Amino acid sequence: MRRQRTAVQRMRTEGSRMGLLSDFVTERLKSLPEGSLRQADLDSLLVTERIFGPLGAAVQATRFVVLATHPTLREDSDRIDDAEEALDDSVAVDDPRVAQVAVERHTFESALQAVIEESGLGKDDDDLFDAWDTLHPATADDGEGEADLSSGRREADSMSVFEATGKMPYDFSPARLRCMELAEELSAQDSPAT
Repeated sequence: MRRQRTAVQRMRTEGSRMGLLSDFVTERLKSLPEGSLRQADLDSLLVTERIFGPLGAAVQATRFVVLATHPTLREDSDRIDDAEEALDDSVAVDDPRVAQVAVERHTFESALQAVIEESGLGKDDDDLFDAWDTLHPATADDGEGEADLSSGRREADSMSVFEATGKMPYDFSPARLRCMELAEELSAQDSPAT
């Protein structure tokens, strides 16, 4: 109840649903112009914070900061999202559009990552991890079981990240799933060998 009251107070202070996010996440978004964060972006951050905790949402916020400040990337993102949604059950897995959309997704994600690195937001992400570690030092029992990033440990009645993501209402067609696989394969090919 205390957490819910605090969230409602933050929401009233912020004047929007952004107040439902933790301070760790909203700090990341403070530099954005008023109204540049879309409702869908905010919803995504709320879900991410609920599942992966404030650190996961703060890192994801980097993506939305770039999209909010680079209209061309936002247009590309919207176009590719629409193309992926068009890969419905009527599209065969081996349809050439599947591979084409995968290439477009991979190209977009590479461009987005380049802007993140060039703008210094990648370094900011590293600083987020350091700040998180400072605010939430590891304890001896953190290595046992599954950790909840929002509190340092998982509550007894909460589900794990794996369980939560498994219950998400994904309803992707086989063609869309194949597109995602192909985009991942392209990313893996680009990754330097370690």
